[in-house]
Amino acid sequence: MTIGIDKIGFYTPNYVLDLTELAQARGDEPEKYTIGIGQSQQAVVPNYEDVVTMGVNAAQSILTDDDRAAIDMVIFATESGIDNSKSAAVYAQKLLNLSEFSRTIELKQACYAGTFGLMQARDYVTLHPEKRVLVIAADIARYGLGTPGEVTQGAGAIAMVVASEPKILAINSDSVYMSRDVADFWRPVDREEALVDGHLSTDVYKEMFLTLWQRYQKQTQHVLDDFAGFAFHLPYTKMGKKALDQIMAEASPAQQTRLAEHLTASQVYSRQVGNLYTGSVYLSLLSLLSQATDLVAGEDIAVFSYGSGAEAELYSVTLQDNFADYVPNTMTDALLANRHQVSVAEYEAMFTSHLYDSHVDAKTQARDDAKTVQFLGWQAGERLYR
Repeated sequence: MTIGIDKIGFYTPNYVLDLTELAQARGDEPEKYTIGIGQSQQAVVPNYEDVVTMGVNAAQSILTDDDRAAIDMVIFATESGIDNSKSAAVYAQKLLNLSEFSRTIELKQACYAGTFGLMQARDYVTLHPEKRVLVIAADIARYGLGTPGEVTQGAGAIAMVVASEPKILAINSDSVYMSRDVADFWRPVDREEALVDGHLSTDVYKEMFLTLWQRYQKQTQHVLDDFAGFAFHLPYTKMGKKALDQIMAEASPAQQTRLAEHLTASQVYSRQVGNLYTGSVYLSLLSLLSQATDLVAGEDIAVFSYGSGAEAELYSVTLQDNFADYVPNTMTDALLANRHQVSVAEYEAMFTSHLYDSHVDAKTQARDDAKTVQFLGWQAGERLYR
């Protein structure tokens, strides 16, 4: 029996910042951002968006009544949680009109948690093949105005329906994984922005990828030429290249060219959005499936998931027959193309407008004409959505 991703959807807020303009405002050369980091644009989050709204909006774009009837588990991965007790999955369950006879769980381990959620969903559907699981990975990457990490901010959500006999890809049972206590990135509970050691994080990312690749080869006997491409966790697009370059010499010359082309394809959406934390690796996967024109059914793609702190996993997926018919590339391209570009001043105002104090009743700038789910504000300490 084959278990995997039957549907995948993406959402990001309707505002975007040009990073050339940000570089000029910060006194940096634009090429430092666009070439050195590999980012062109960055999602900007209004104060009526949070991980719940983004995750629900991503899921709404793909769910049908049949999905709602079969889903009895919602797994919500995020490191931008809105409550220390109540899971974001409970909010999503209600807003998506899912059955109350469902499990609703929130997961956290930096950017890695979405992958753990996906594996839990696969294992559950293996035991209950008539059921479906909704996995949401949503985050807001915040480092602060004028900080070194500002250029690697971003926001958005990926929603995936895991089912038996999936239309897009099968999740193979070949994972290798590891974890280690590392102080490369963390966010204490009393802070709105993360603390990060960027150089250390890059080093650990590269080391864990290489270690897991070597372990994966020993356990599966696969070689680099066996894969049509890689989907990497991309806090910024150059990170995937840094990892892949470590093993590229293992491939044949023709395969090196194809892997490089597919790496570029996997970076297209992240370059326009920024860091999604838990959703980043699956935005990379969606980008690869959407932008590469020569992928064929039966080919394998390697997926490398990394979360600072640190935990990583490497596994493979297999493309299913007619998979391209079910990849929402047109919808995703339109979502990105139709965003409203804001100035640096507008971005800074939106960045500082978020309502974090639950003690104060306040309304957000939610729009009455919006067709998406929005965070309306606080009332008696409760978050309100519409």
